Amino acid sequence: MKMVIASDIHGSAYWCEKLVRAFEREGADRLVLLGDILYHGPRNPLPDDYAPAKVAGLLAPLAPVITCVRGNCESEVDQMVLSFNCSSDYAAIFADGLNMHLSHGHRPVPPLSEGDVYLTGHTHVPLNVVENGGYIHLNPGSVSLPKEGSRHGYILYENRTFTFKDLDGEAYDERGV
Repeated sequence: MKMVIASDIHGSAYWCEKLVRAFEREGADRLVLLGDILYHGPRNPLPDDYAPAKVAGLLAPLAPVITCVRGNCESEVDQMVLSFNCSSDYAAIFADGLNMHLSHGHRPVPPLSEGDVYLTGHTHVPLNVVENGGYIHLNPGSVSLPKEGSRHGYILYENRTFTFKDLDGEAYDERGV
């Protein structure tokens, strides 16, 4: 299975279009969204081309292949305009012998085992670490509002390898498991 994993679009049609192009360029089977899809949140600046309805429209054709968890900026009304489920705080993907657990990152860490992969967003900063307890914690950063000098980016998963890329497709970090 080949997946593009991304987070924190925050209603930016400009950056969402780049994400959709990256998904198509990668030839991925699944788009994993780790929350904060439409709303920018009260602590964030307005992102480029802030147009939540347009973002919903850009993602609609991909609905059958999207797995999404709810972020701290999602509201019930967001689910009314999205054509895919975005209401769960946690989700899991089991592929290639890996247990991948998904959350936006603002909720408590679920019970994880050594070797599990925990995918979160929320901080807008990429993360690639092995946490106490032996689980792997990965964060793709933010599609539209990266922080701490990080890139607008995503993670590409394929064959038990997680490759961190900017939205132009340039790889800058990797984790094989």
